[in-house]
Amino acid sequence: MFGIRFIKAQPTTYLMKYRGGVVAREGAGLSTFYYAPATSLVAVPIGSRDAGFIFQQIARDFQALTIQGHVTYRISEPRKAASMLNFALKGDGKAYESDDPEKLPQRILGTVEVLAQQAVKELTLKEALRASDAIADLIATGLRSRADIDSLGLEILGVSIRGIKPAPDTAKALEAEAREAILKSADEAIFARRNFAVEQERAIRESELDTEIAVEQKKRAIRETQMDAEASVVAKKNALREAGMVADITLEDKRKDFVSLNAENTRTLADAEAYRVGALMKIFEGVDTRVIQALAATGMQPGQLIAQAFSGIAEKAERIGQLNVSPELLNALMERPKETANARRQ
Repeated sequence: MFGIRFIKAQPTTYLMKYRGGVVAREGAGLSTFYYAPATSLVAVPIGSRDAGFIFQQIARDFQALTIQGHVTYRISEPRKAASMLNFALKGDGKAYESDDPEKLPQRILGTVEVLAQQAVKELTLKEALRASDAIADLIATGLRSRADIDSLGLEILGVSIRGIKPAPDTAKALEAEAREAILKSADEAIFARRNFAVEQERAIRESELDTEIAVEQKKRAIRETQMDAEASVVAKKNALREAGMVADITLEDKRKDFVSLNAENTRTLADAEAYRVGALMKIFEGVDTRVIQALAATGMQPGQLIAQAFSGIAEKAERIGQLNVSPELLNALMERPKETANARRQ
């Protein structure tokens, strides 16, 4: 009514009320009445906003890649932004008079594209694929140092790179290379595992062989000890046998000496007896046999004398007609030899 209207701005909108080319009132989330024919309203959004981007860039090795991300920013100085861009509202206070507010993200993204190109052109494709964080930091630092961004009163809150992708054919080639590398690593792992198993098996076999060698050495040492003991026993037996043989030889030599000496003595005695007998025989040469018999009968036993008497009777048997011998005489003659034998035995 009569051109007087009311406007209420959001807390994320900085509202400036111009009258006569001078700011009559301003502030974030401002509410005010205004006279539409004589008042201009400028609404600058001061909340944080995201501007998404996707660029095609060329790496240092002339490989095409796609960079996708977004920039988070806010207008920290509304007066600067209002002086550079047209944020004026229409008379109804609802829509902007120009499309400058829509061009603000495009200006920011244009700068981002330039900075991204500068960051990528120094990297190869593989380096760029692994350098998303570094590229984001370079873009953010570049935006904060740009004069055109500062003149718009913008504050760069952050830059994020959501992805860096090569061309489809290049991606397939890289996937194939990576796949081959993975398969090669798998083959190497399998080879290493098999080699490790072989090494372990060889170590176990070597340990078993060492154990067998140690056992054989112990057995050989035991056999050598037994052989040494047996050799010692045999040597002792041989020594004892040799000592016994020496003793036997010595005893045999002594026995031989004794036998020789005994034989010599016997021979000497026999020679002496023969000499005595010969001397006696010389004495009794020419002596009557009866005298010799009488001398021989001296000291004889009665039985011997009786036997000698029977011998004389036998010599004169042709002259004797009949001879009677009593049984008592025969028994006495027979008993005396038995008594003599028993006495000798005792």
